[in-house]
Amino acid sequence: MSSPRVNTGRQFYENLVPSYTIYDIDCPDYSFRKFTDDGKYLVAFSRNYQDLIVYRPIWPTFSCNEASDSHDLPPKAKKFDSFFKQLYSISLASSNEYICKDFFLYMEGHQFGLFATSTAQSNDSNTSEGAIHGVPSIEKINFYLVRLQDGAILDEKAFCNDFINLAHSIGAYLYEDLLCIVSLRYQTIHILQIRDSGNLVEVRKIGAFCQEDDELFLHSHGQAVRGVSFLPGIKQRLLSFIFRKTWNEESDQTLRVQHLKKKFYFHFQDYVDLIIWKVQFLDRHHLFIKFGSVDGGVSRSTEQSLAFFAVYNMETADIVSLYQNSSEELYSLFEYFYDHFHANPQNSSHGNFISSHSNNVHALDQLQTIKNKASNSSQFVKKMVASLPYTCQSQSPSPYFDLSLFRYDEKLISAIDRHRHCTEHPIKFISVKQPNIVKFKIKPGSDSGASDSRAKRISSFLFHPFFPLALSIQQTYMQPTVVNEILLSE
Repeated sequence: MSSPRVNTGRQFYENLVPSYTIYDIDCPDYSFRKFTDDGKYLVAFSRNYQDLIVYRPIWPTFSCNEASDSHDLPPKAKKFDSFFKQLYSISLASSNEYICKDFFLYMEGHQFGLFATSTAQSNDSNTSEGAIHGVPSIEKINFYLVRLQDGAILDEKAFCNDFINLAHSIGAYLYEDLLCIVSLRYQTIHILQIRDSGNLVEVRKIGAFCQEDDELFLHSHGQAVRGVSFLPGIKQRLLSFIFRKTWNEESDQTLRVQHLKKKFYFHFQDYVDLIIWKVQFLDRHHLFIKFGSVDGGVSRSTEQSLAFFAVYNMETADIVSLYQNSSEELYSLFEYFYDHFHANPQNSSHGNFISSHSNNVHALDQLQTIKNKASNSSQFVKKMVASLPYTCQSQSPSPYFDLSLFRYDEKLISAIDRHRHCTEHPIKFISVKQPNIVKFKIKPGSDSGASDSRAKRISSFLFHPFFPLALSIQQTYMQPTVVNEILLSE
């Protein structure tokens, strides 16, 4: 949680708001991804998703020599290069590979960017040894570490015939200099360290084995018998934790056996069939791991699927705690200690500003309202904790999303990095201190307001982390992308 002194300083933004929209600006036909959290770079990809293009925001390169209506801005104001300077364009993907348009992680300390390319997904690939049946395969996935200052590719890491969920960076998590990449197909958690030199060094694998010497231990004790299949080490840890937990729930020996039959052995195969869905760091030593069914691991909606959340200590290879996705205890942790799931590094300049229900009374009120309206407590809990583990760098730190300063319709716009259905009506940002005062509006679409209501339009918003500047991007099927610029006009 940010210090009161810093949060008080943010109140400055109540009176420094975007006040003018430049519609349909003259800009390159690129896919704009996001601003880095320090505001120094705007990341974009070419339309064929082969090239990485990086811009530096500049402010601005035109001026008005005489007092005039803001609607009479000079023609140069409609040009993209009046606000952004292209630093470079580099080719990342080759031939049959494409840049993952939703994947980008940023290491602020060294201004490194992590990008991913992949070949097409295959659903009918042959099952190889150790691969999970039902999980698709991608022939090649490449991760690139790029120095954003000059576009130098410092290192890369390849995964072949694997499946990593690259959408919205779900399959990877960055914490300080540690990077976690989850192989769904081979159920392996790869822990890499990003060295100061820009090298990606794999320091640990968690999956079939949990400790570095586990495989050696099995071989030396004659346990690695050809043709005999062992459960993966991480699954062994999970099953033993569930067994001990179930065992300790009953003190009477006779009742304990019956309890184990009902609670553990009856569901044994269900536990064995669980796979790792998603992982995040809680700190440098603990991972927060979500286990669920194979179907839920590759589908978009997982709210109703049975899932378990485990806190795993990488150093001791022990599961510290385990919760089912309907657990009231887990929901309490989610409600009151949500910021601990964000695991923002201490040196993050802006990541600690993000509003949540554990650091903001207005966000907590919103959550409590939803909770009070819920007709089914268990379903409500499942829906709320479905967002865990937290997706890395998925929220904008812009002060205009600070719920202590502004209210807005989160169905239309929010700090979360997602496309939304385009609305015909302006999106209002209302003062929290003065509930009847609209501080500013964002109107997606064209200046004339004319649009084909039958066409499906989606919009996304890229807010600069501290400038009163945002890009509003509208996409309509089979039509050119429209980019509007929302900025302070005076």
